[in-house]
Amino acid sequence: MFYNLFSVIILAVIIFSVITSAVKILPEYERAVLFRLGRLVNVRGPGLILIIPFIDRIIRVSLRVIVFDVPPQEVITRDNVACKVNAVLYYRIVSADKAVVNVENVHAATNQYAQTTLRSVVGTAELDELLSQREKLNQTVQKIVDEATDPWGIKVIAVEIKDVVLPSEMTRAIARQAEAERGRRAAIIQAEGERQAAEQLAQASEVLTGVTGGLTLRMLRSLSEVANAPNTTVLFPLPMELRKLLPGPE
Repeated sequence: MFYNLFSVIILAVIIFSVITSAVKILPEYERAVLFRLGRLVNVRGPGLILIIPFIDRIIRVSLRVIVFDVPPQEVITRDNVACKVNAVLYYRIVSADKAVVNVENVHAATNQYAQTTLRSVVGTAELDELLSQREKLNQTVQKIVDEATDPWGIKVIAVEIKDVVLPSEMTRAIARQAEAERGRRAAIIQAEGERQAAEQLAQASEVLTGVTGGLTLRMLRSLSEVANAPNTTVLFPLPMELRKLLPGPE
C-alpha cells in the first residue's frame, strides 16, 4: 500500500509539472516567440497560451517603451571644436520574432548603434548648429537609427540630445560673443530710438511753425513746467511773431 501511495504522489508531481510547463500566462505588454524543435512557429500572446512540453520553447519579449541613456560621447564638430554630447533614446519592439531571430541581443545592438550614430551626426554639424538647432539633429539621429534597426523589429520613437559639455576656453569665448552681441543690439536700439525721436520732433516743428502763435503757446507751456521747479532761472524769450512788427529791410 505504501508503494502504491508513493507511485501516486510521483505521478501527480509529474502531471503537475507537465501542466505547469504546458500552460503559460502572458501579460498584455509581452509576447511569446514560439520555437518547436528549434524552428520558429509564430508569436503568441497575450493571455493564456498552451505549448507542448519538452518540444516547444518560448522566449518572452516585452513591447513596452524602453528608455536608454546614451553615455557622453567625445565628439569633434565640423569646425574642429571638441565637446561631449549625451542623449536619451526612446524605442520599442514592434516585431517580437524579428527581435529574437535577426539579432542576438537587440537592446545592446540598438544602444551601440545609437552611440555611433550620435557621434557621426554631431561630427558633421558645426558648434552653432549643435547649440541652436538641436531639434534638427535629434530628428536626423532618430531617422538613421530607425531605418537601421527596422530589420530587428525596432521602432525608434524619439532621440533627445540632453547636454553639450564644452571646454572652458570655448565657454568663455561664447560668453564674450554673447556680450558683444548684446552691446550691438543696444547700440542699434539706441540709434533707432534717436531716429524716431528726430522724426517726431521734425513733425512737431512743422505743426508748430505752420500755425500762427503755435511756438508762443509751446513756449508758455514750457515756462509753466520750468516754473514749478525750485531754484530755476527763467529766461523769457520774445515771441517769434513779434518779428512781423519790426521794420523789414528796405
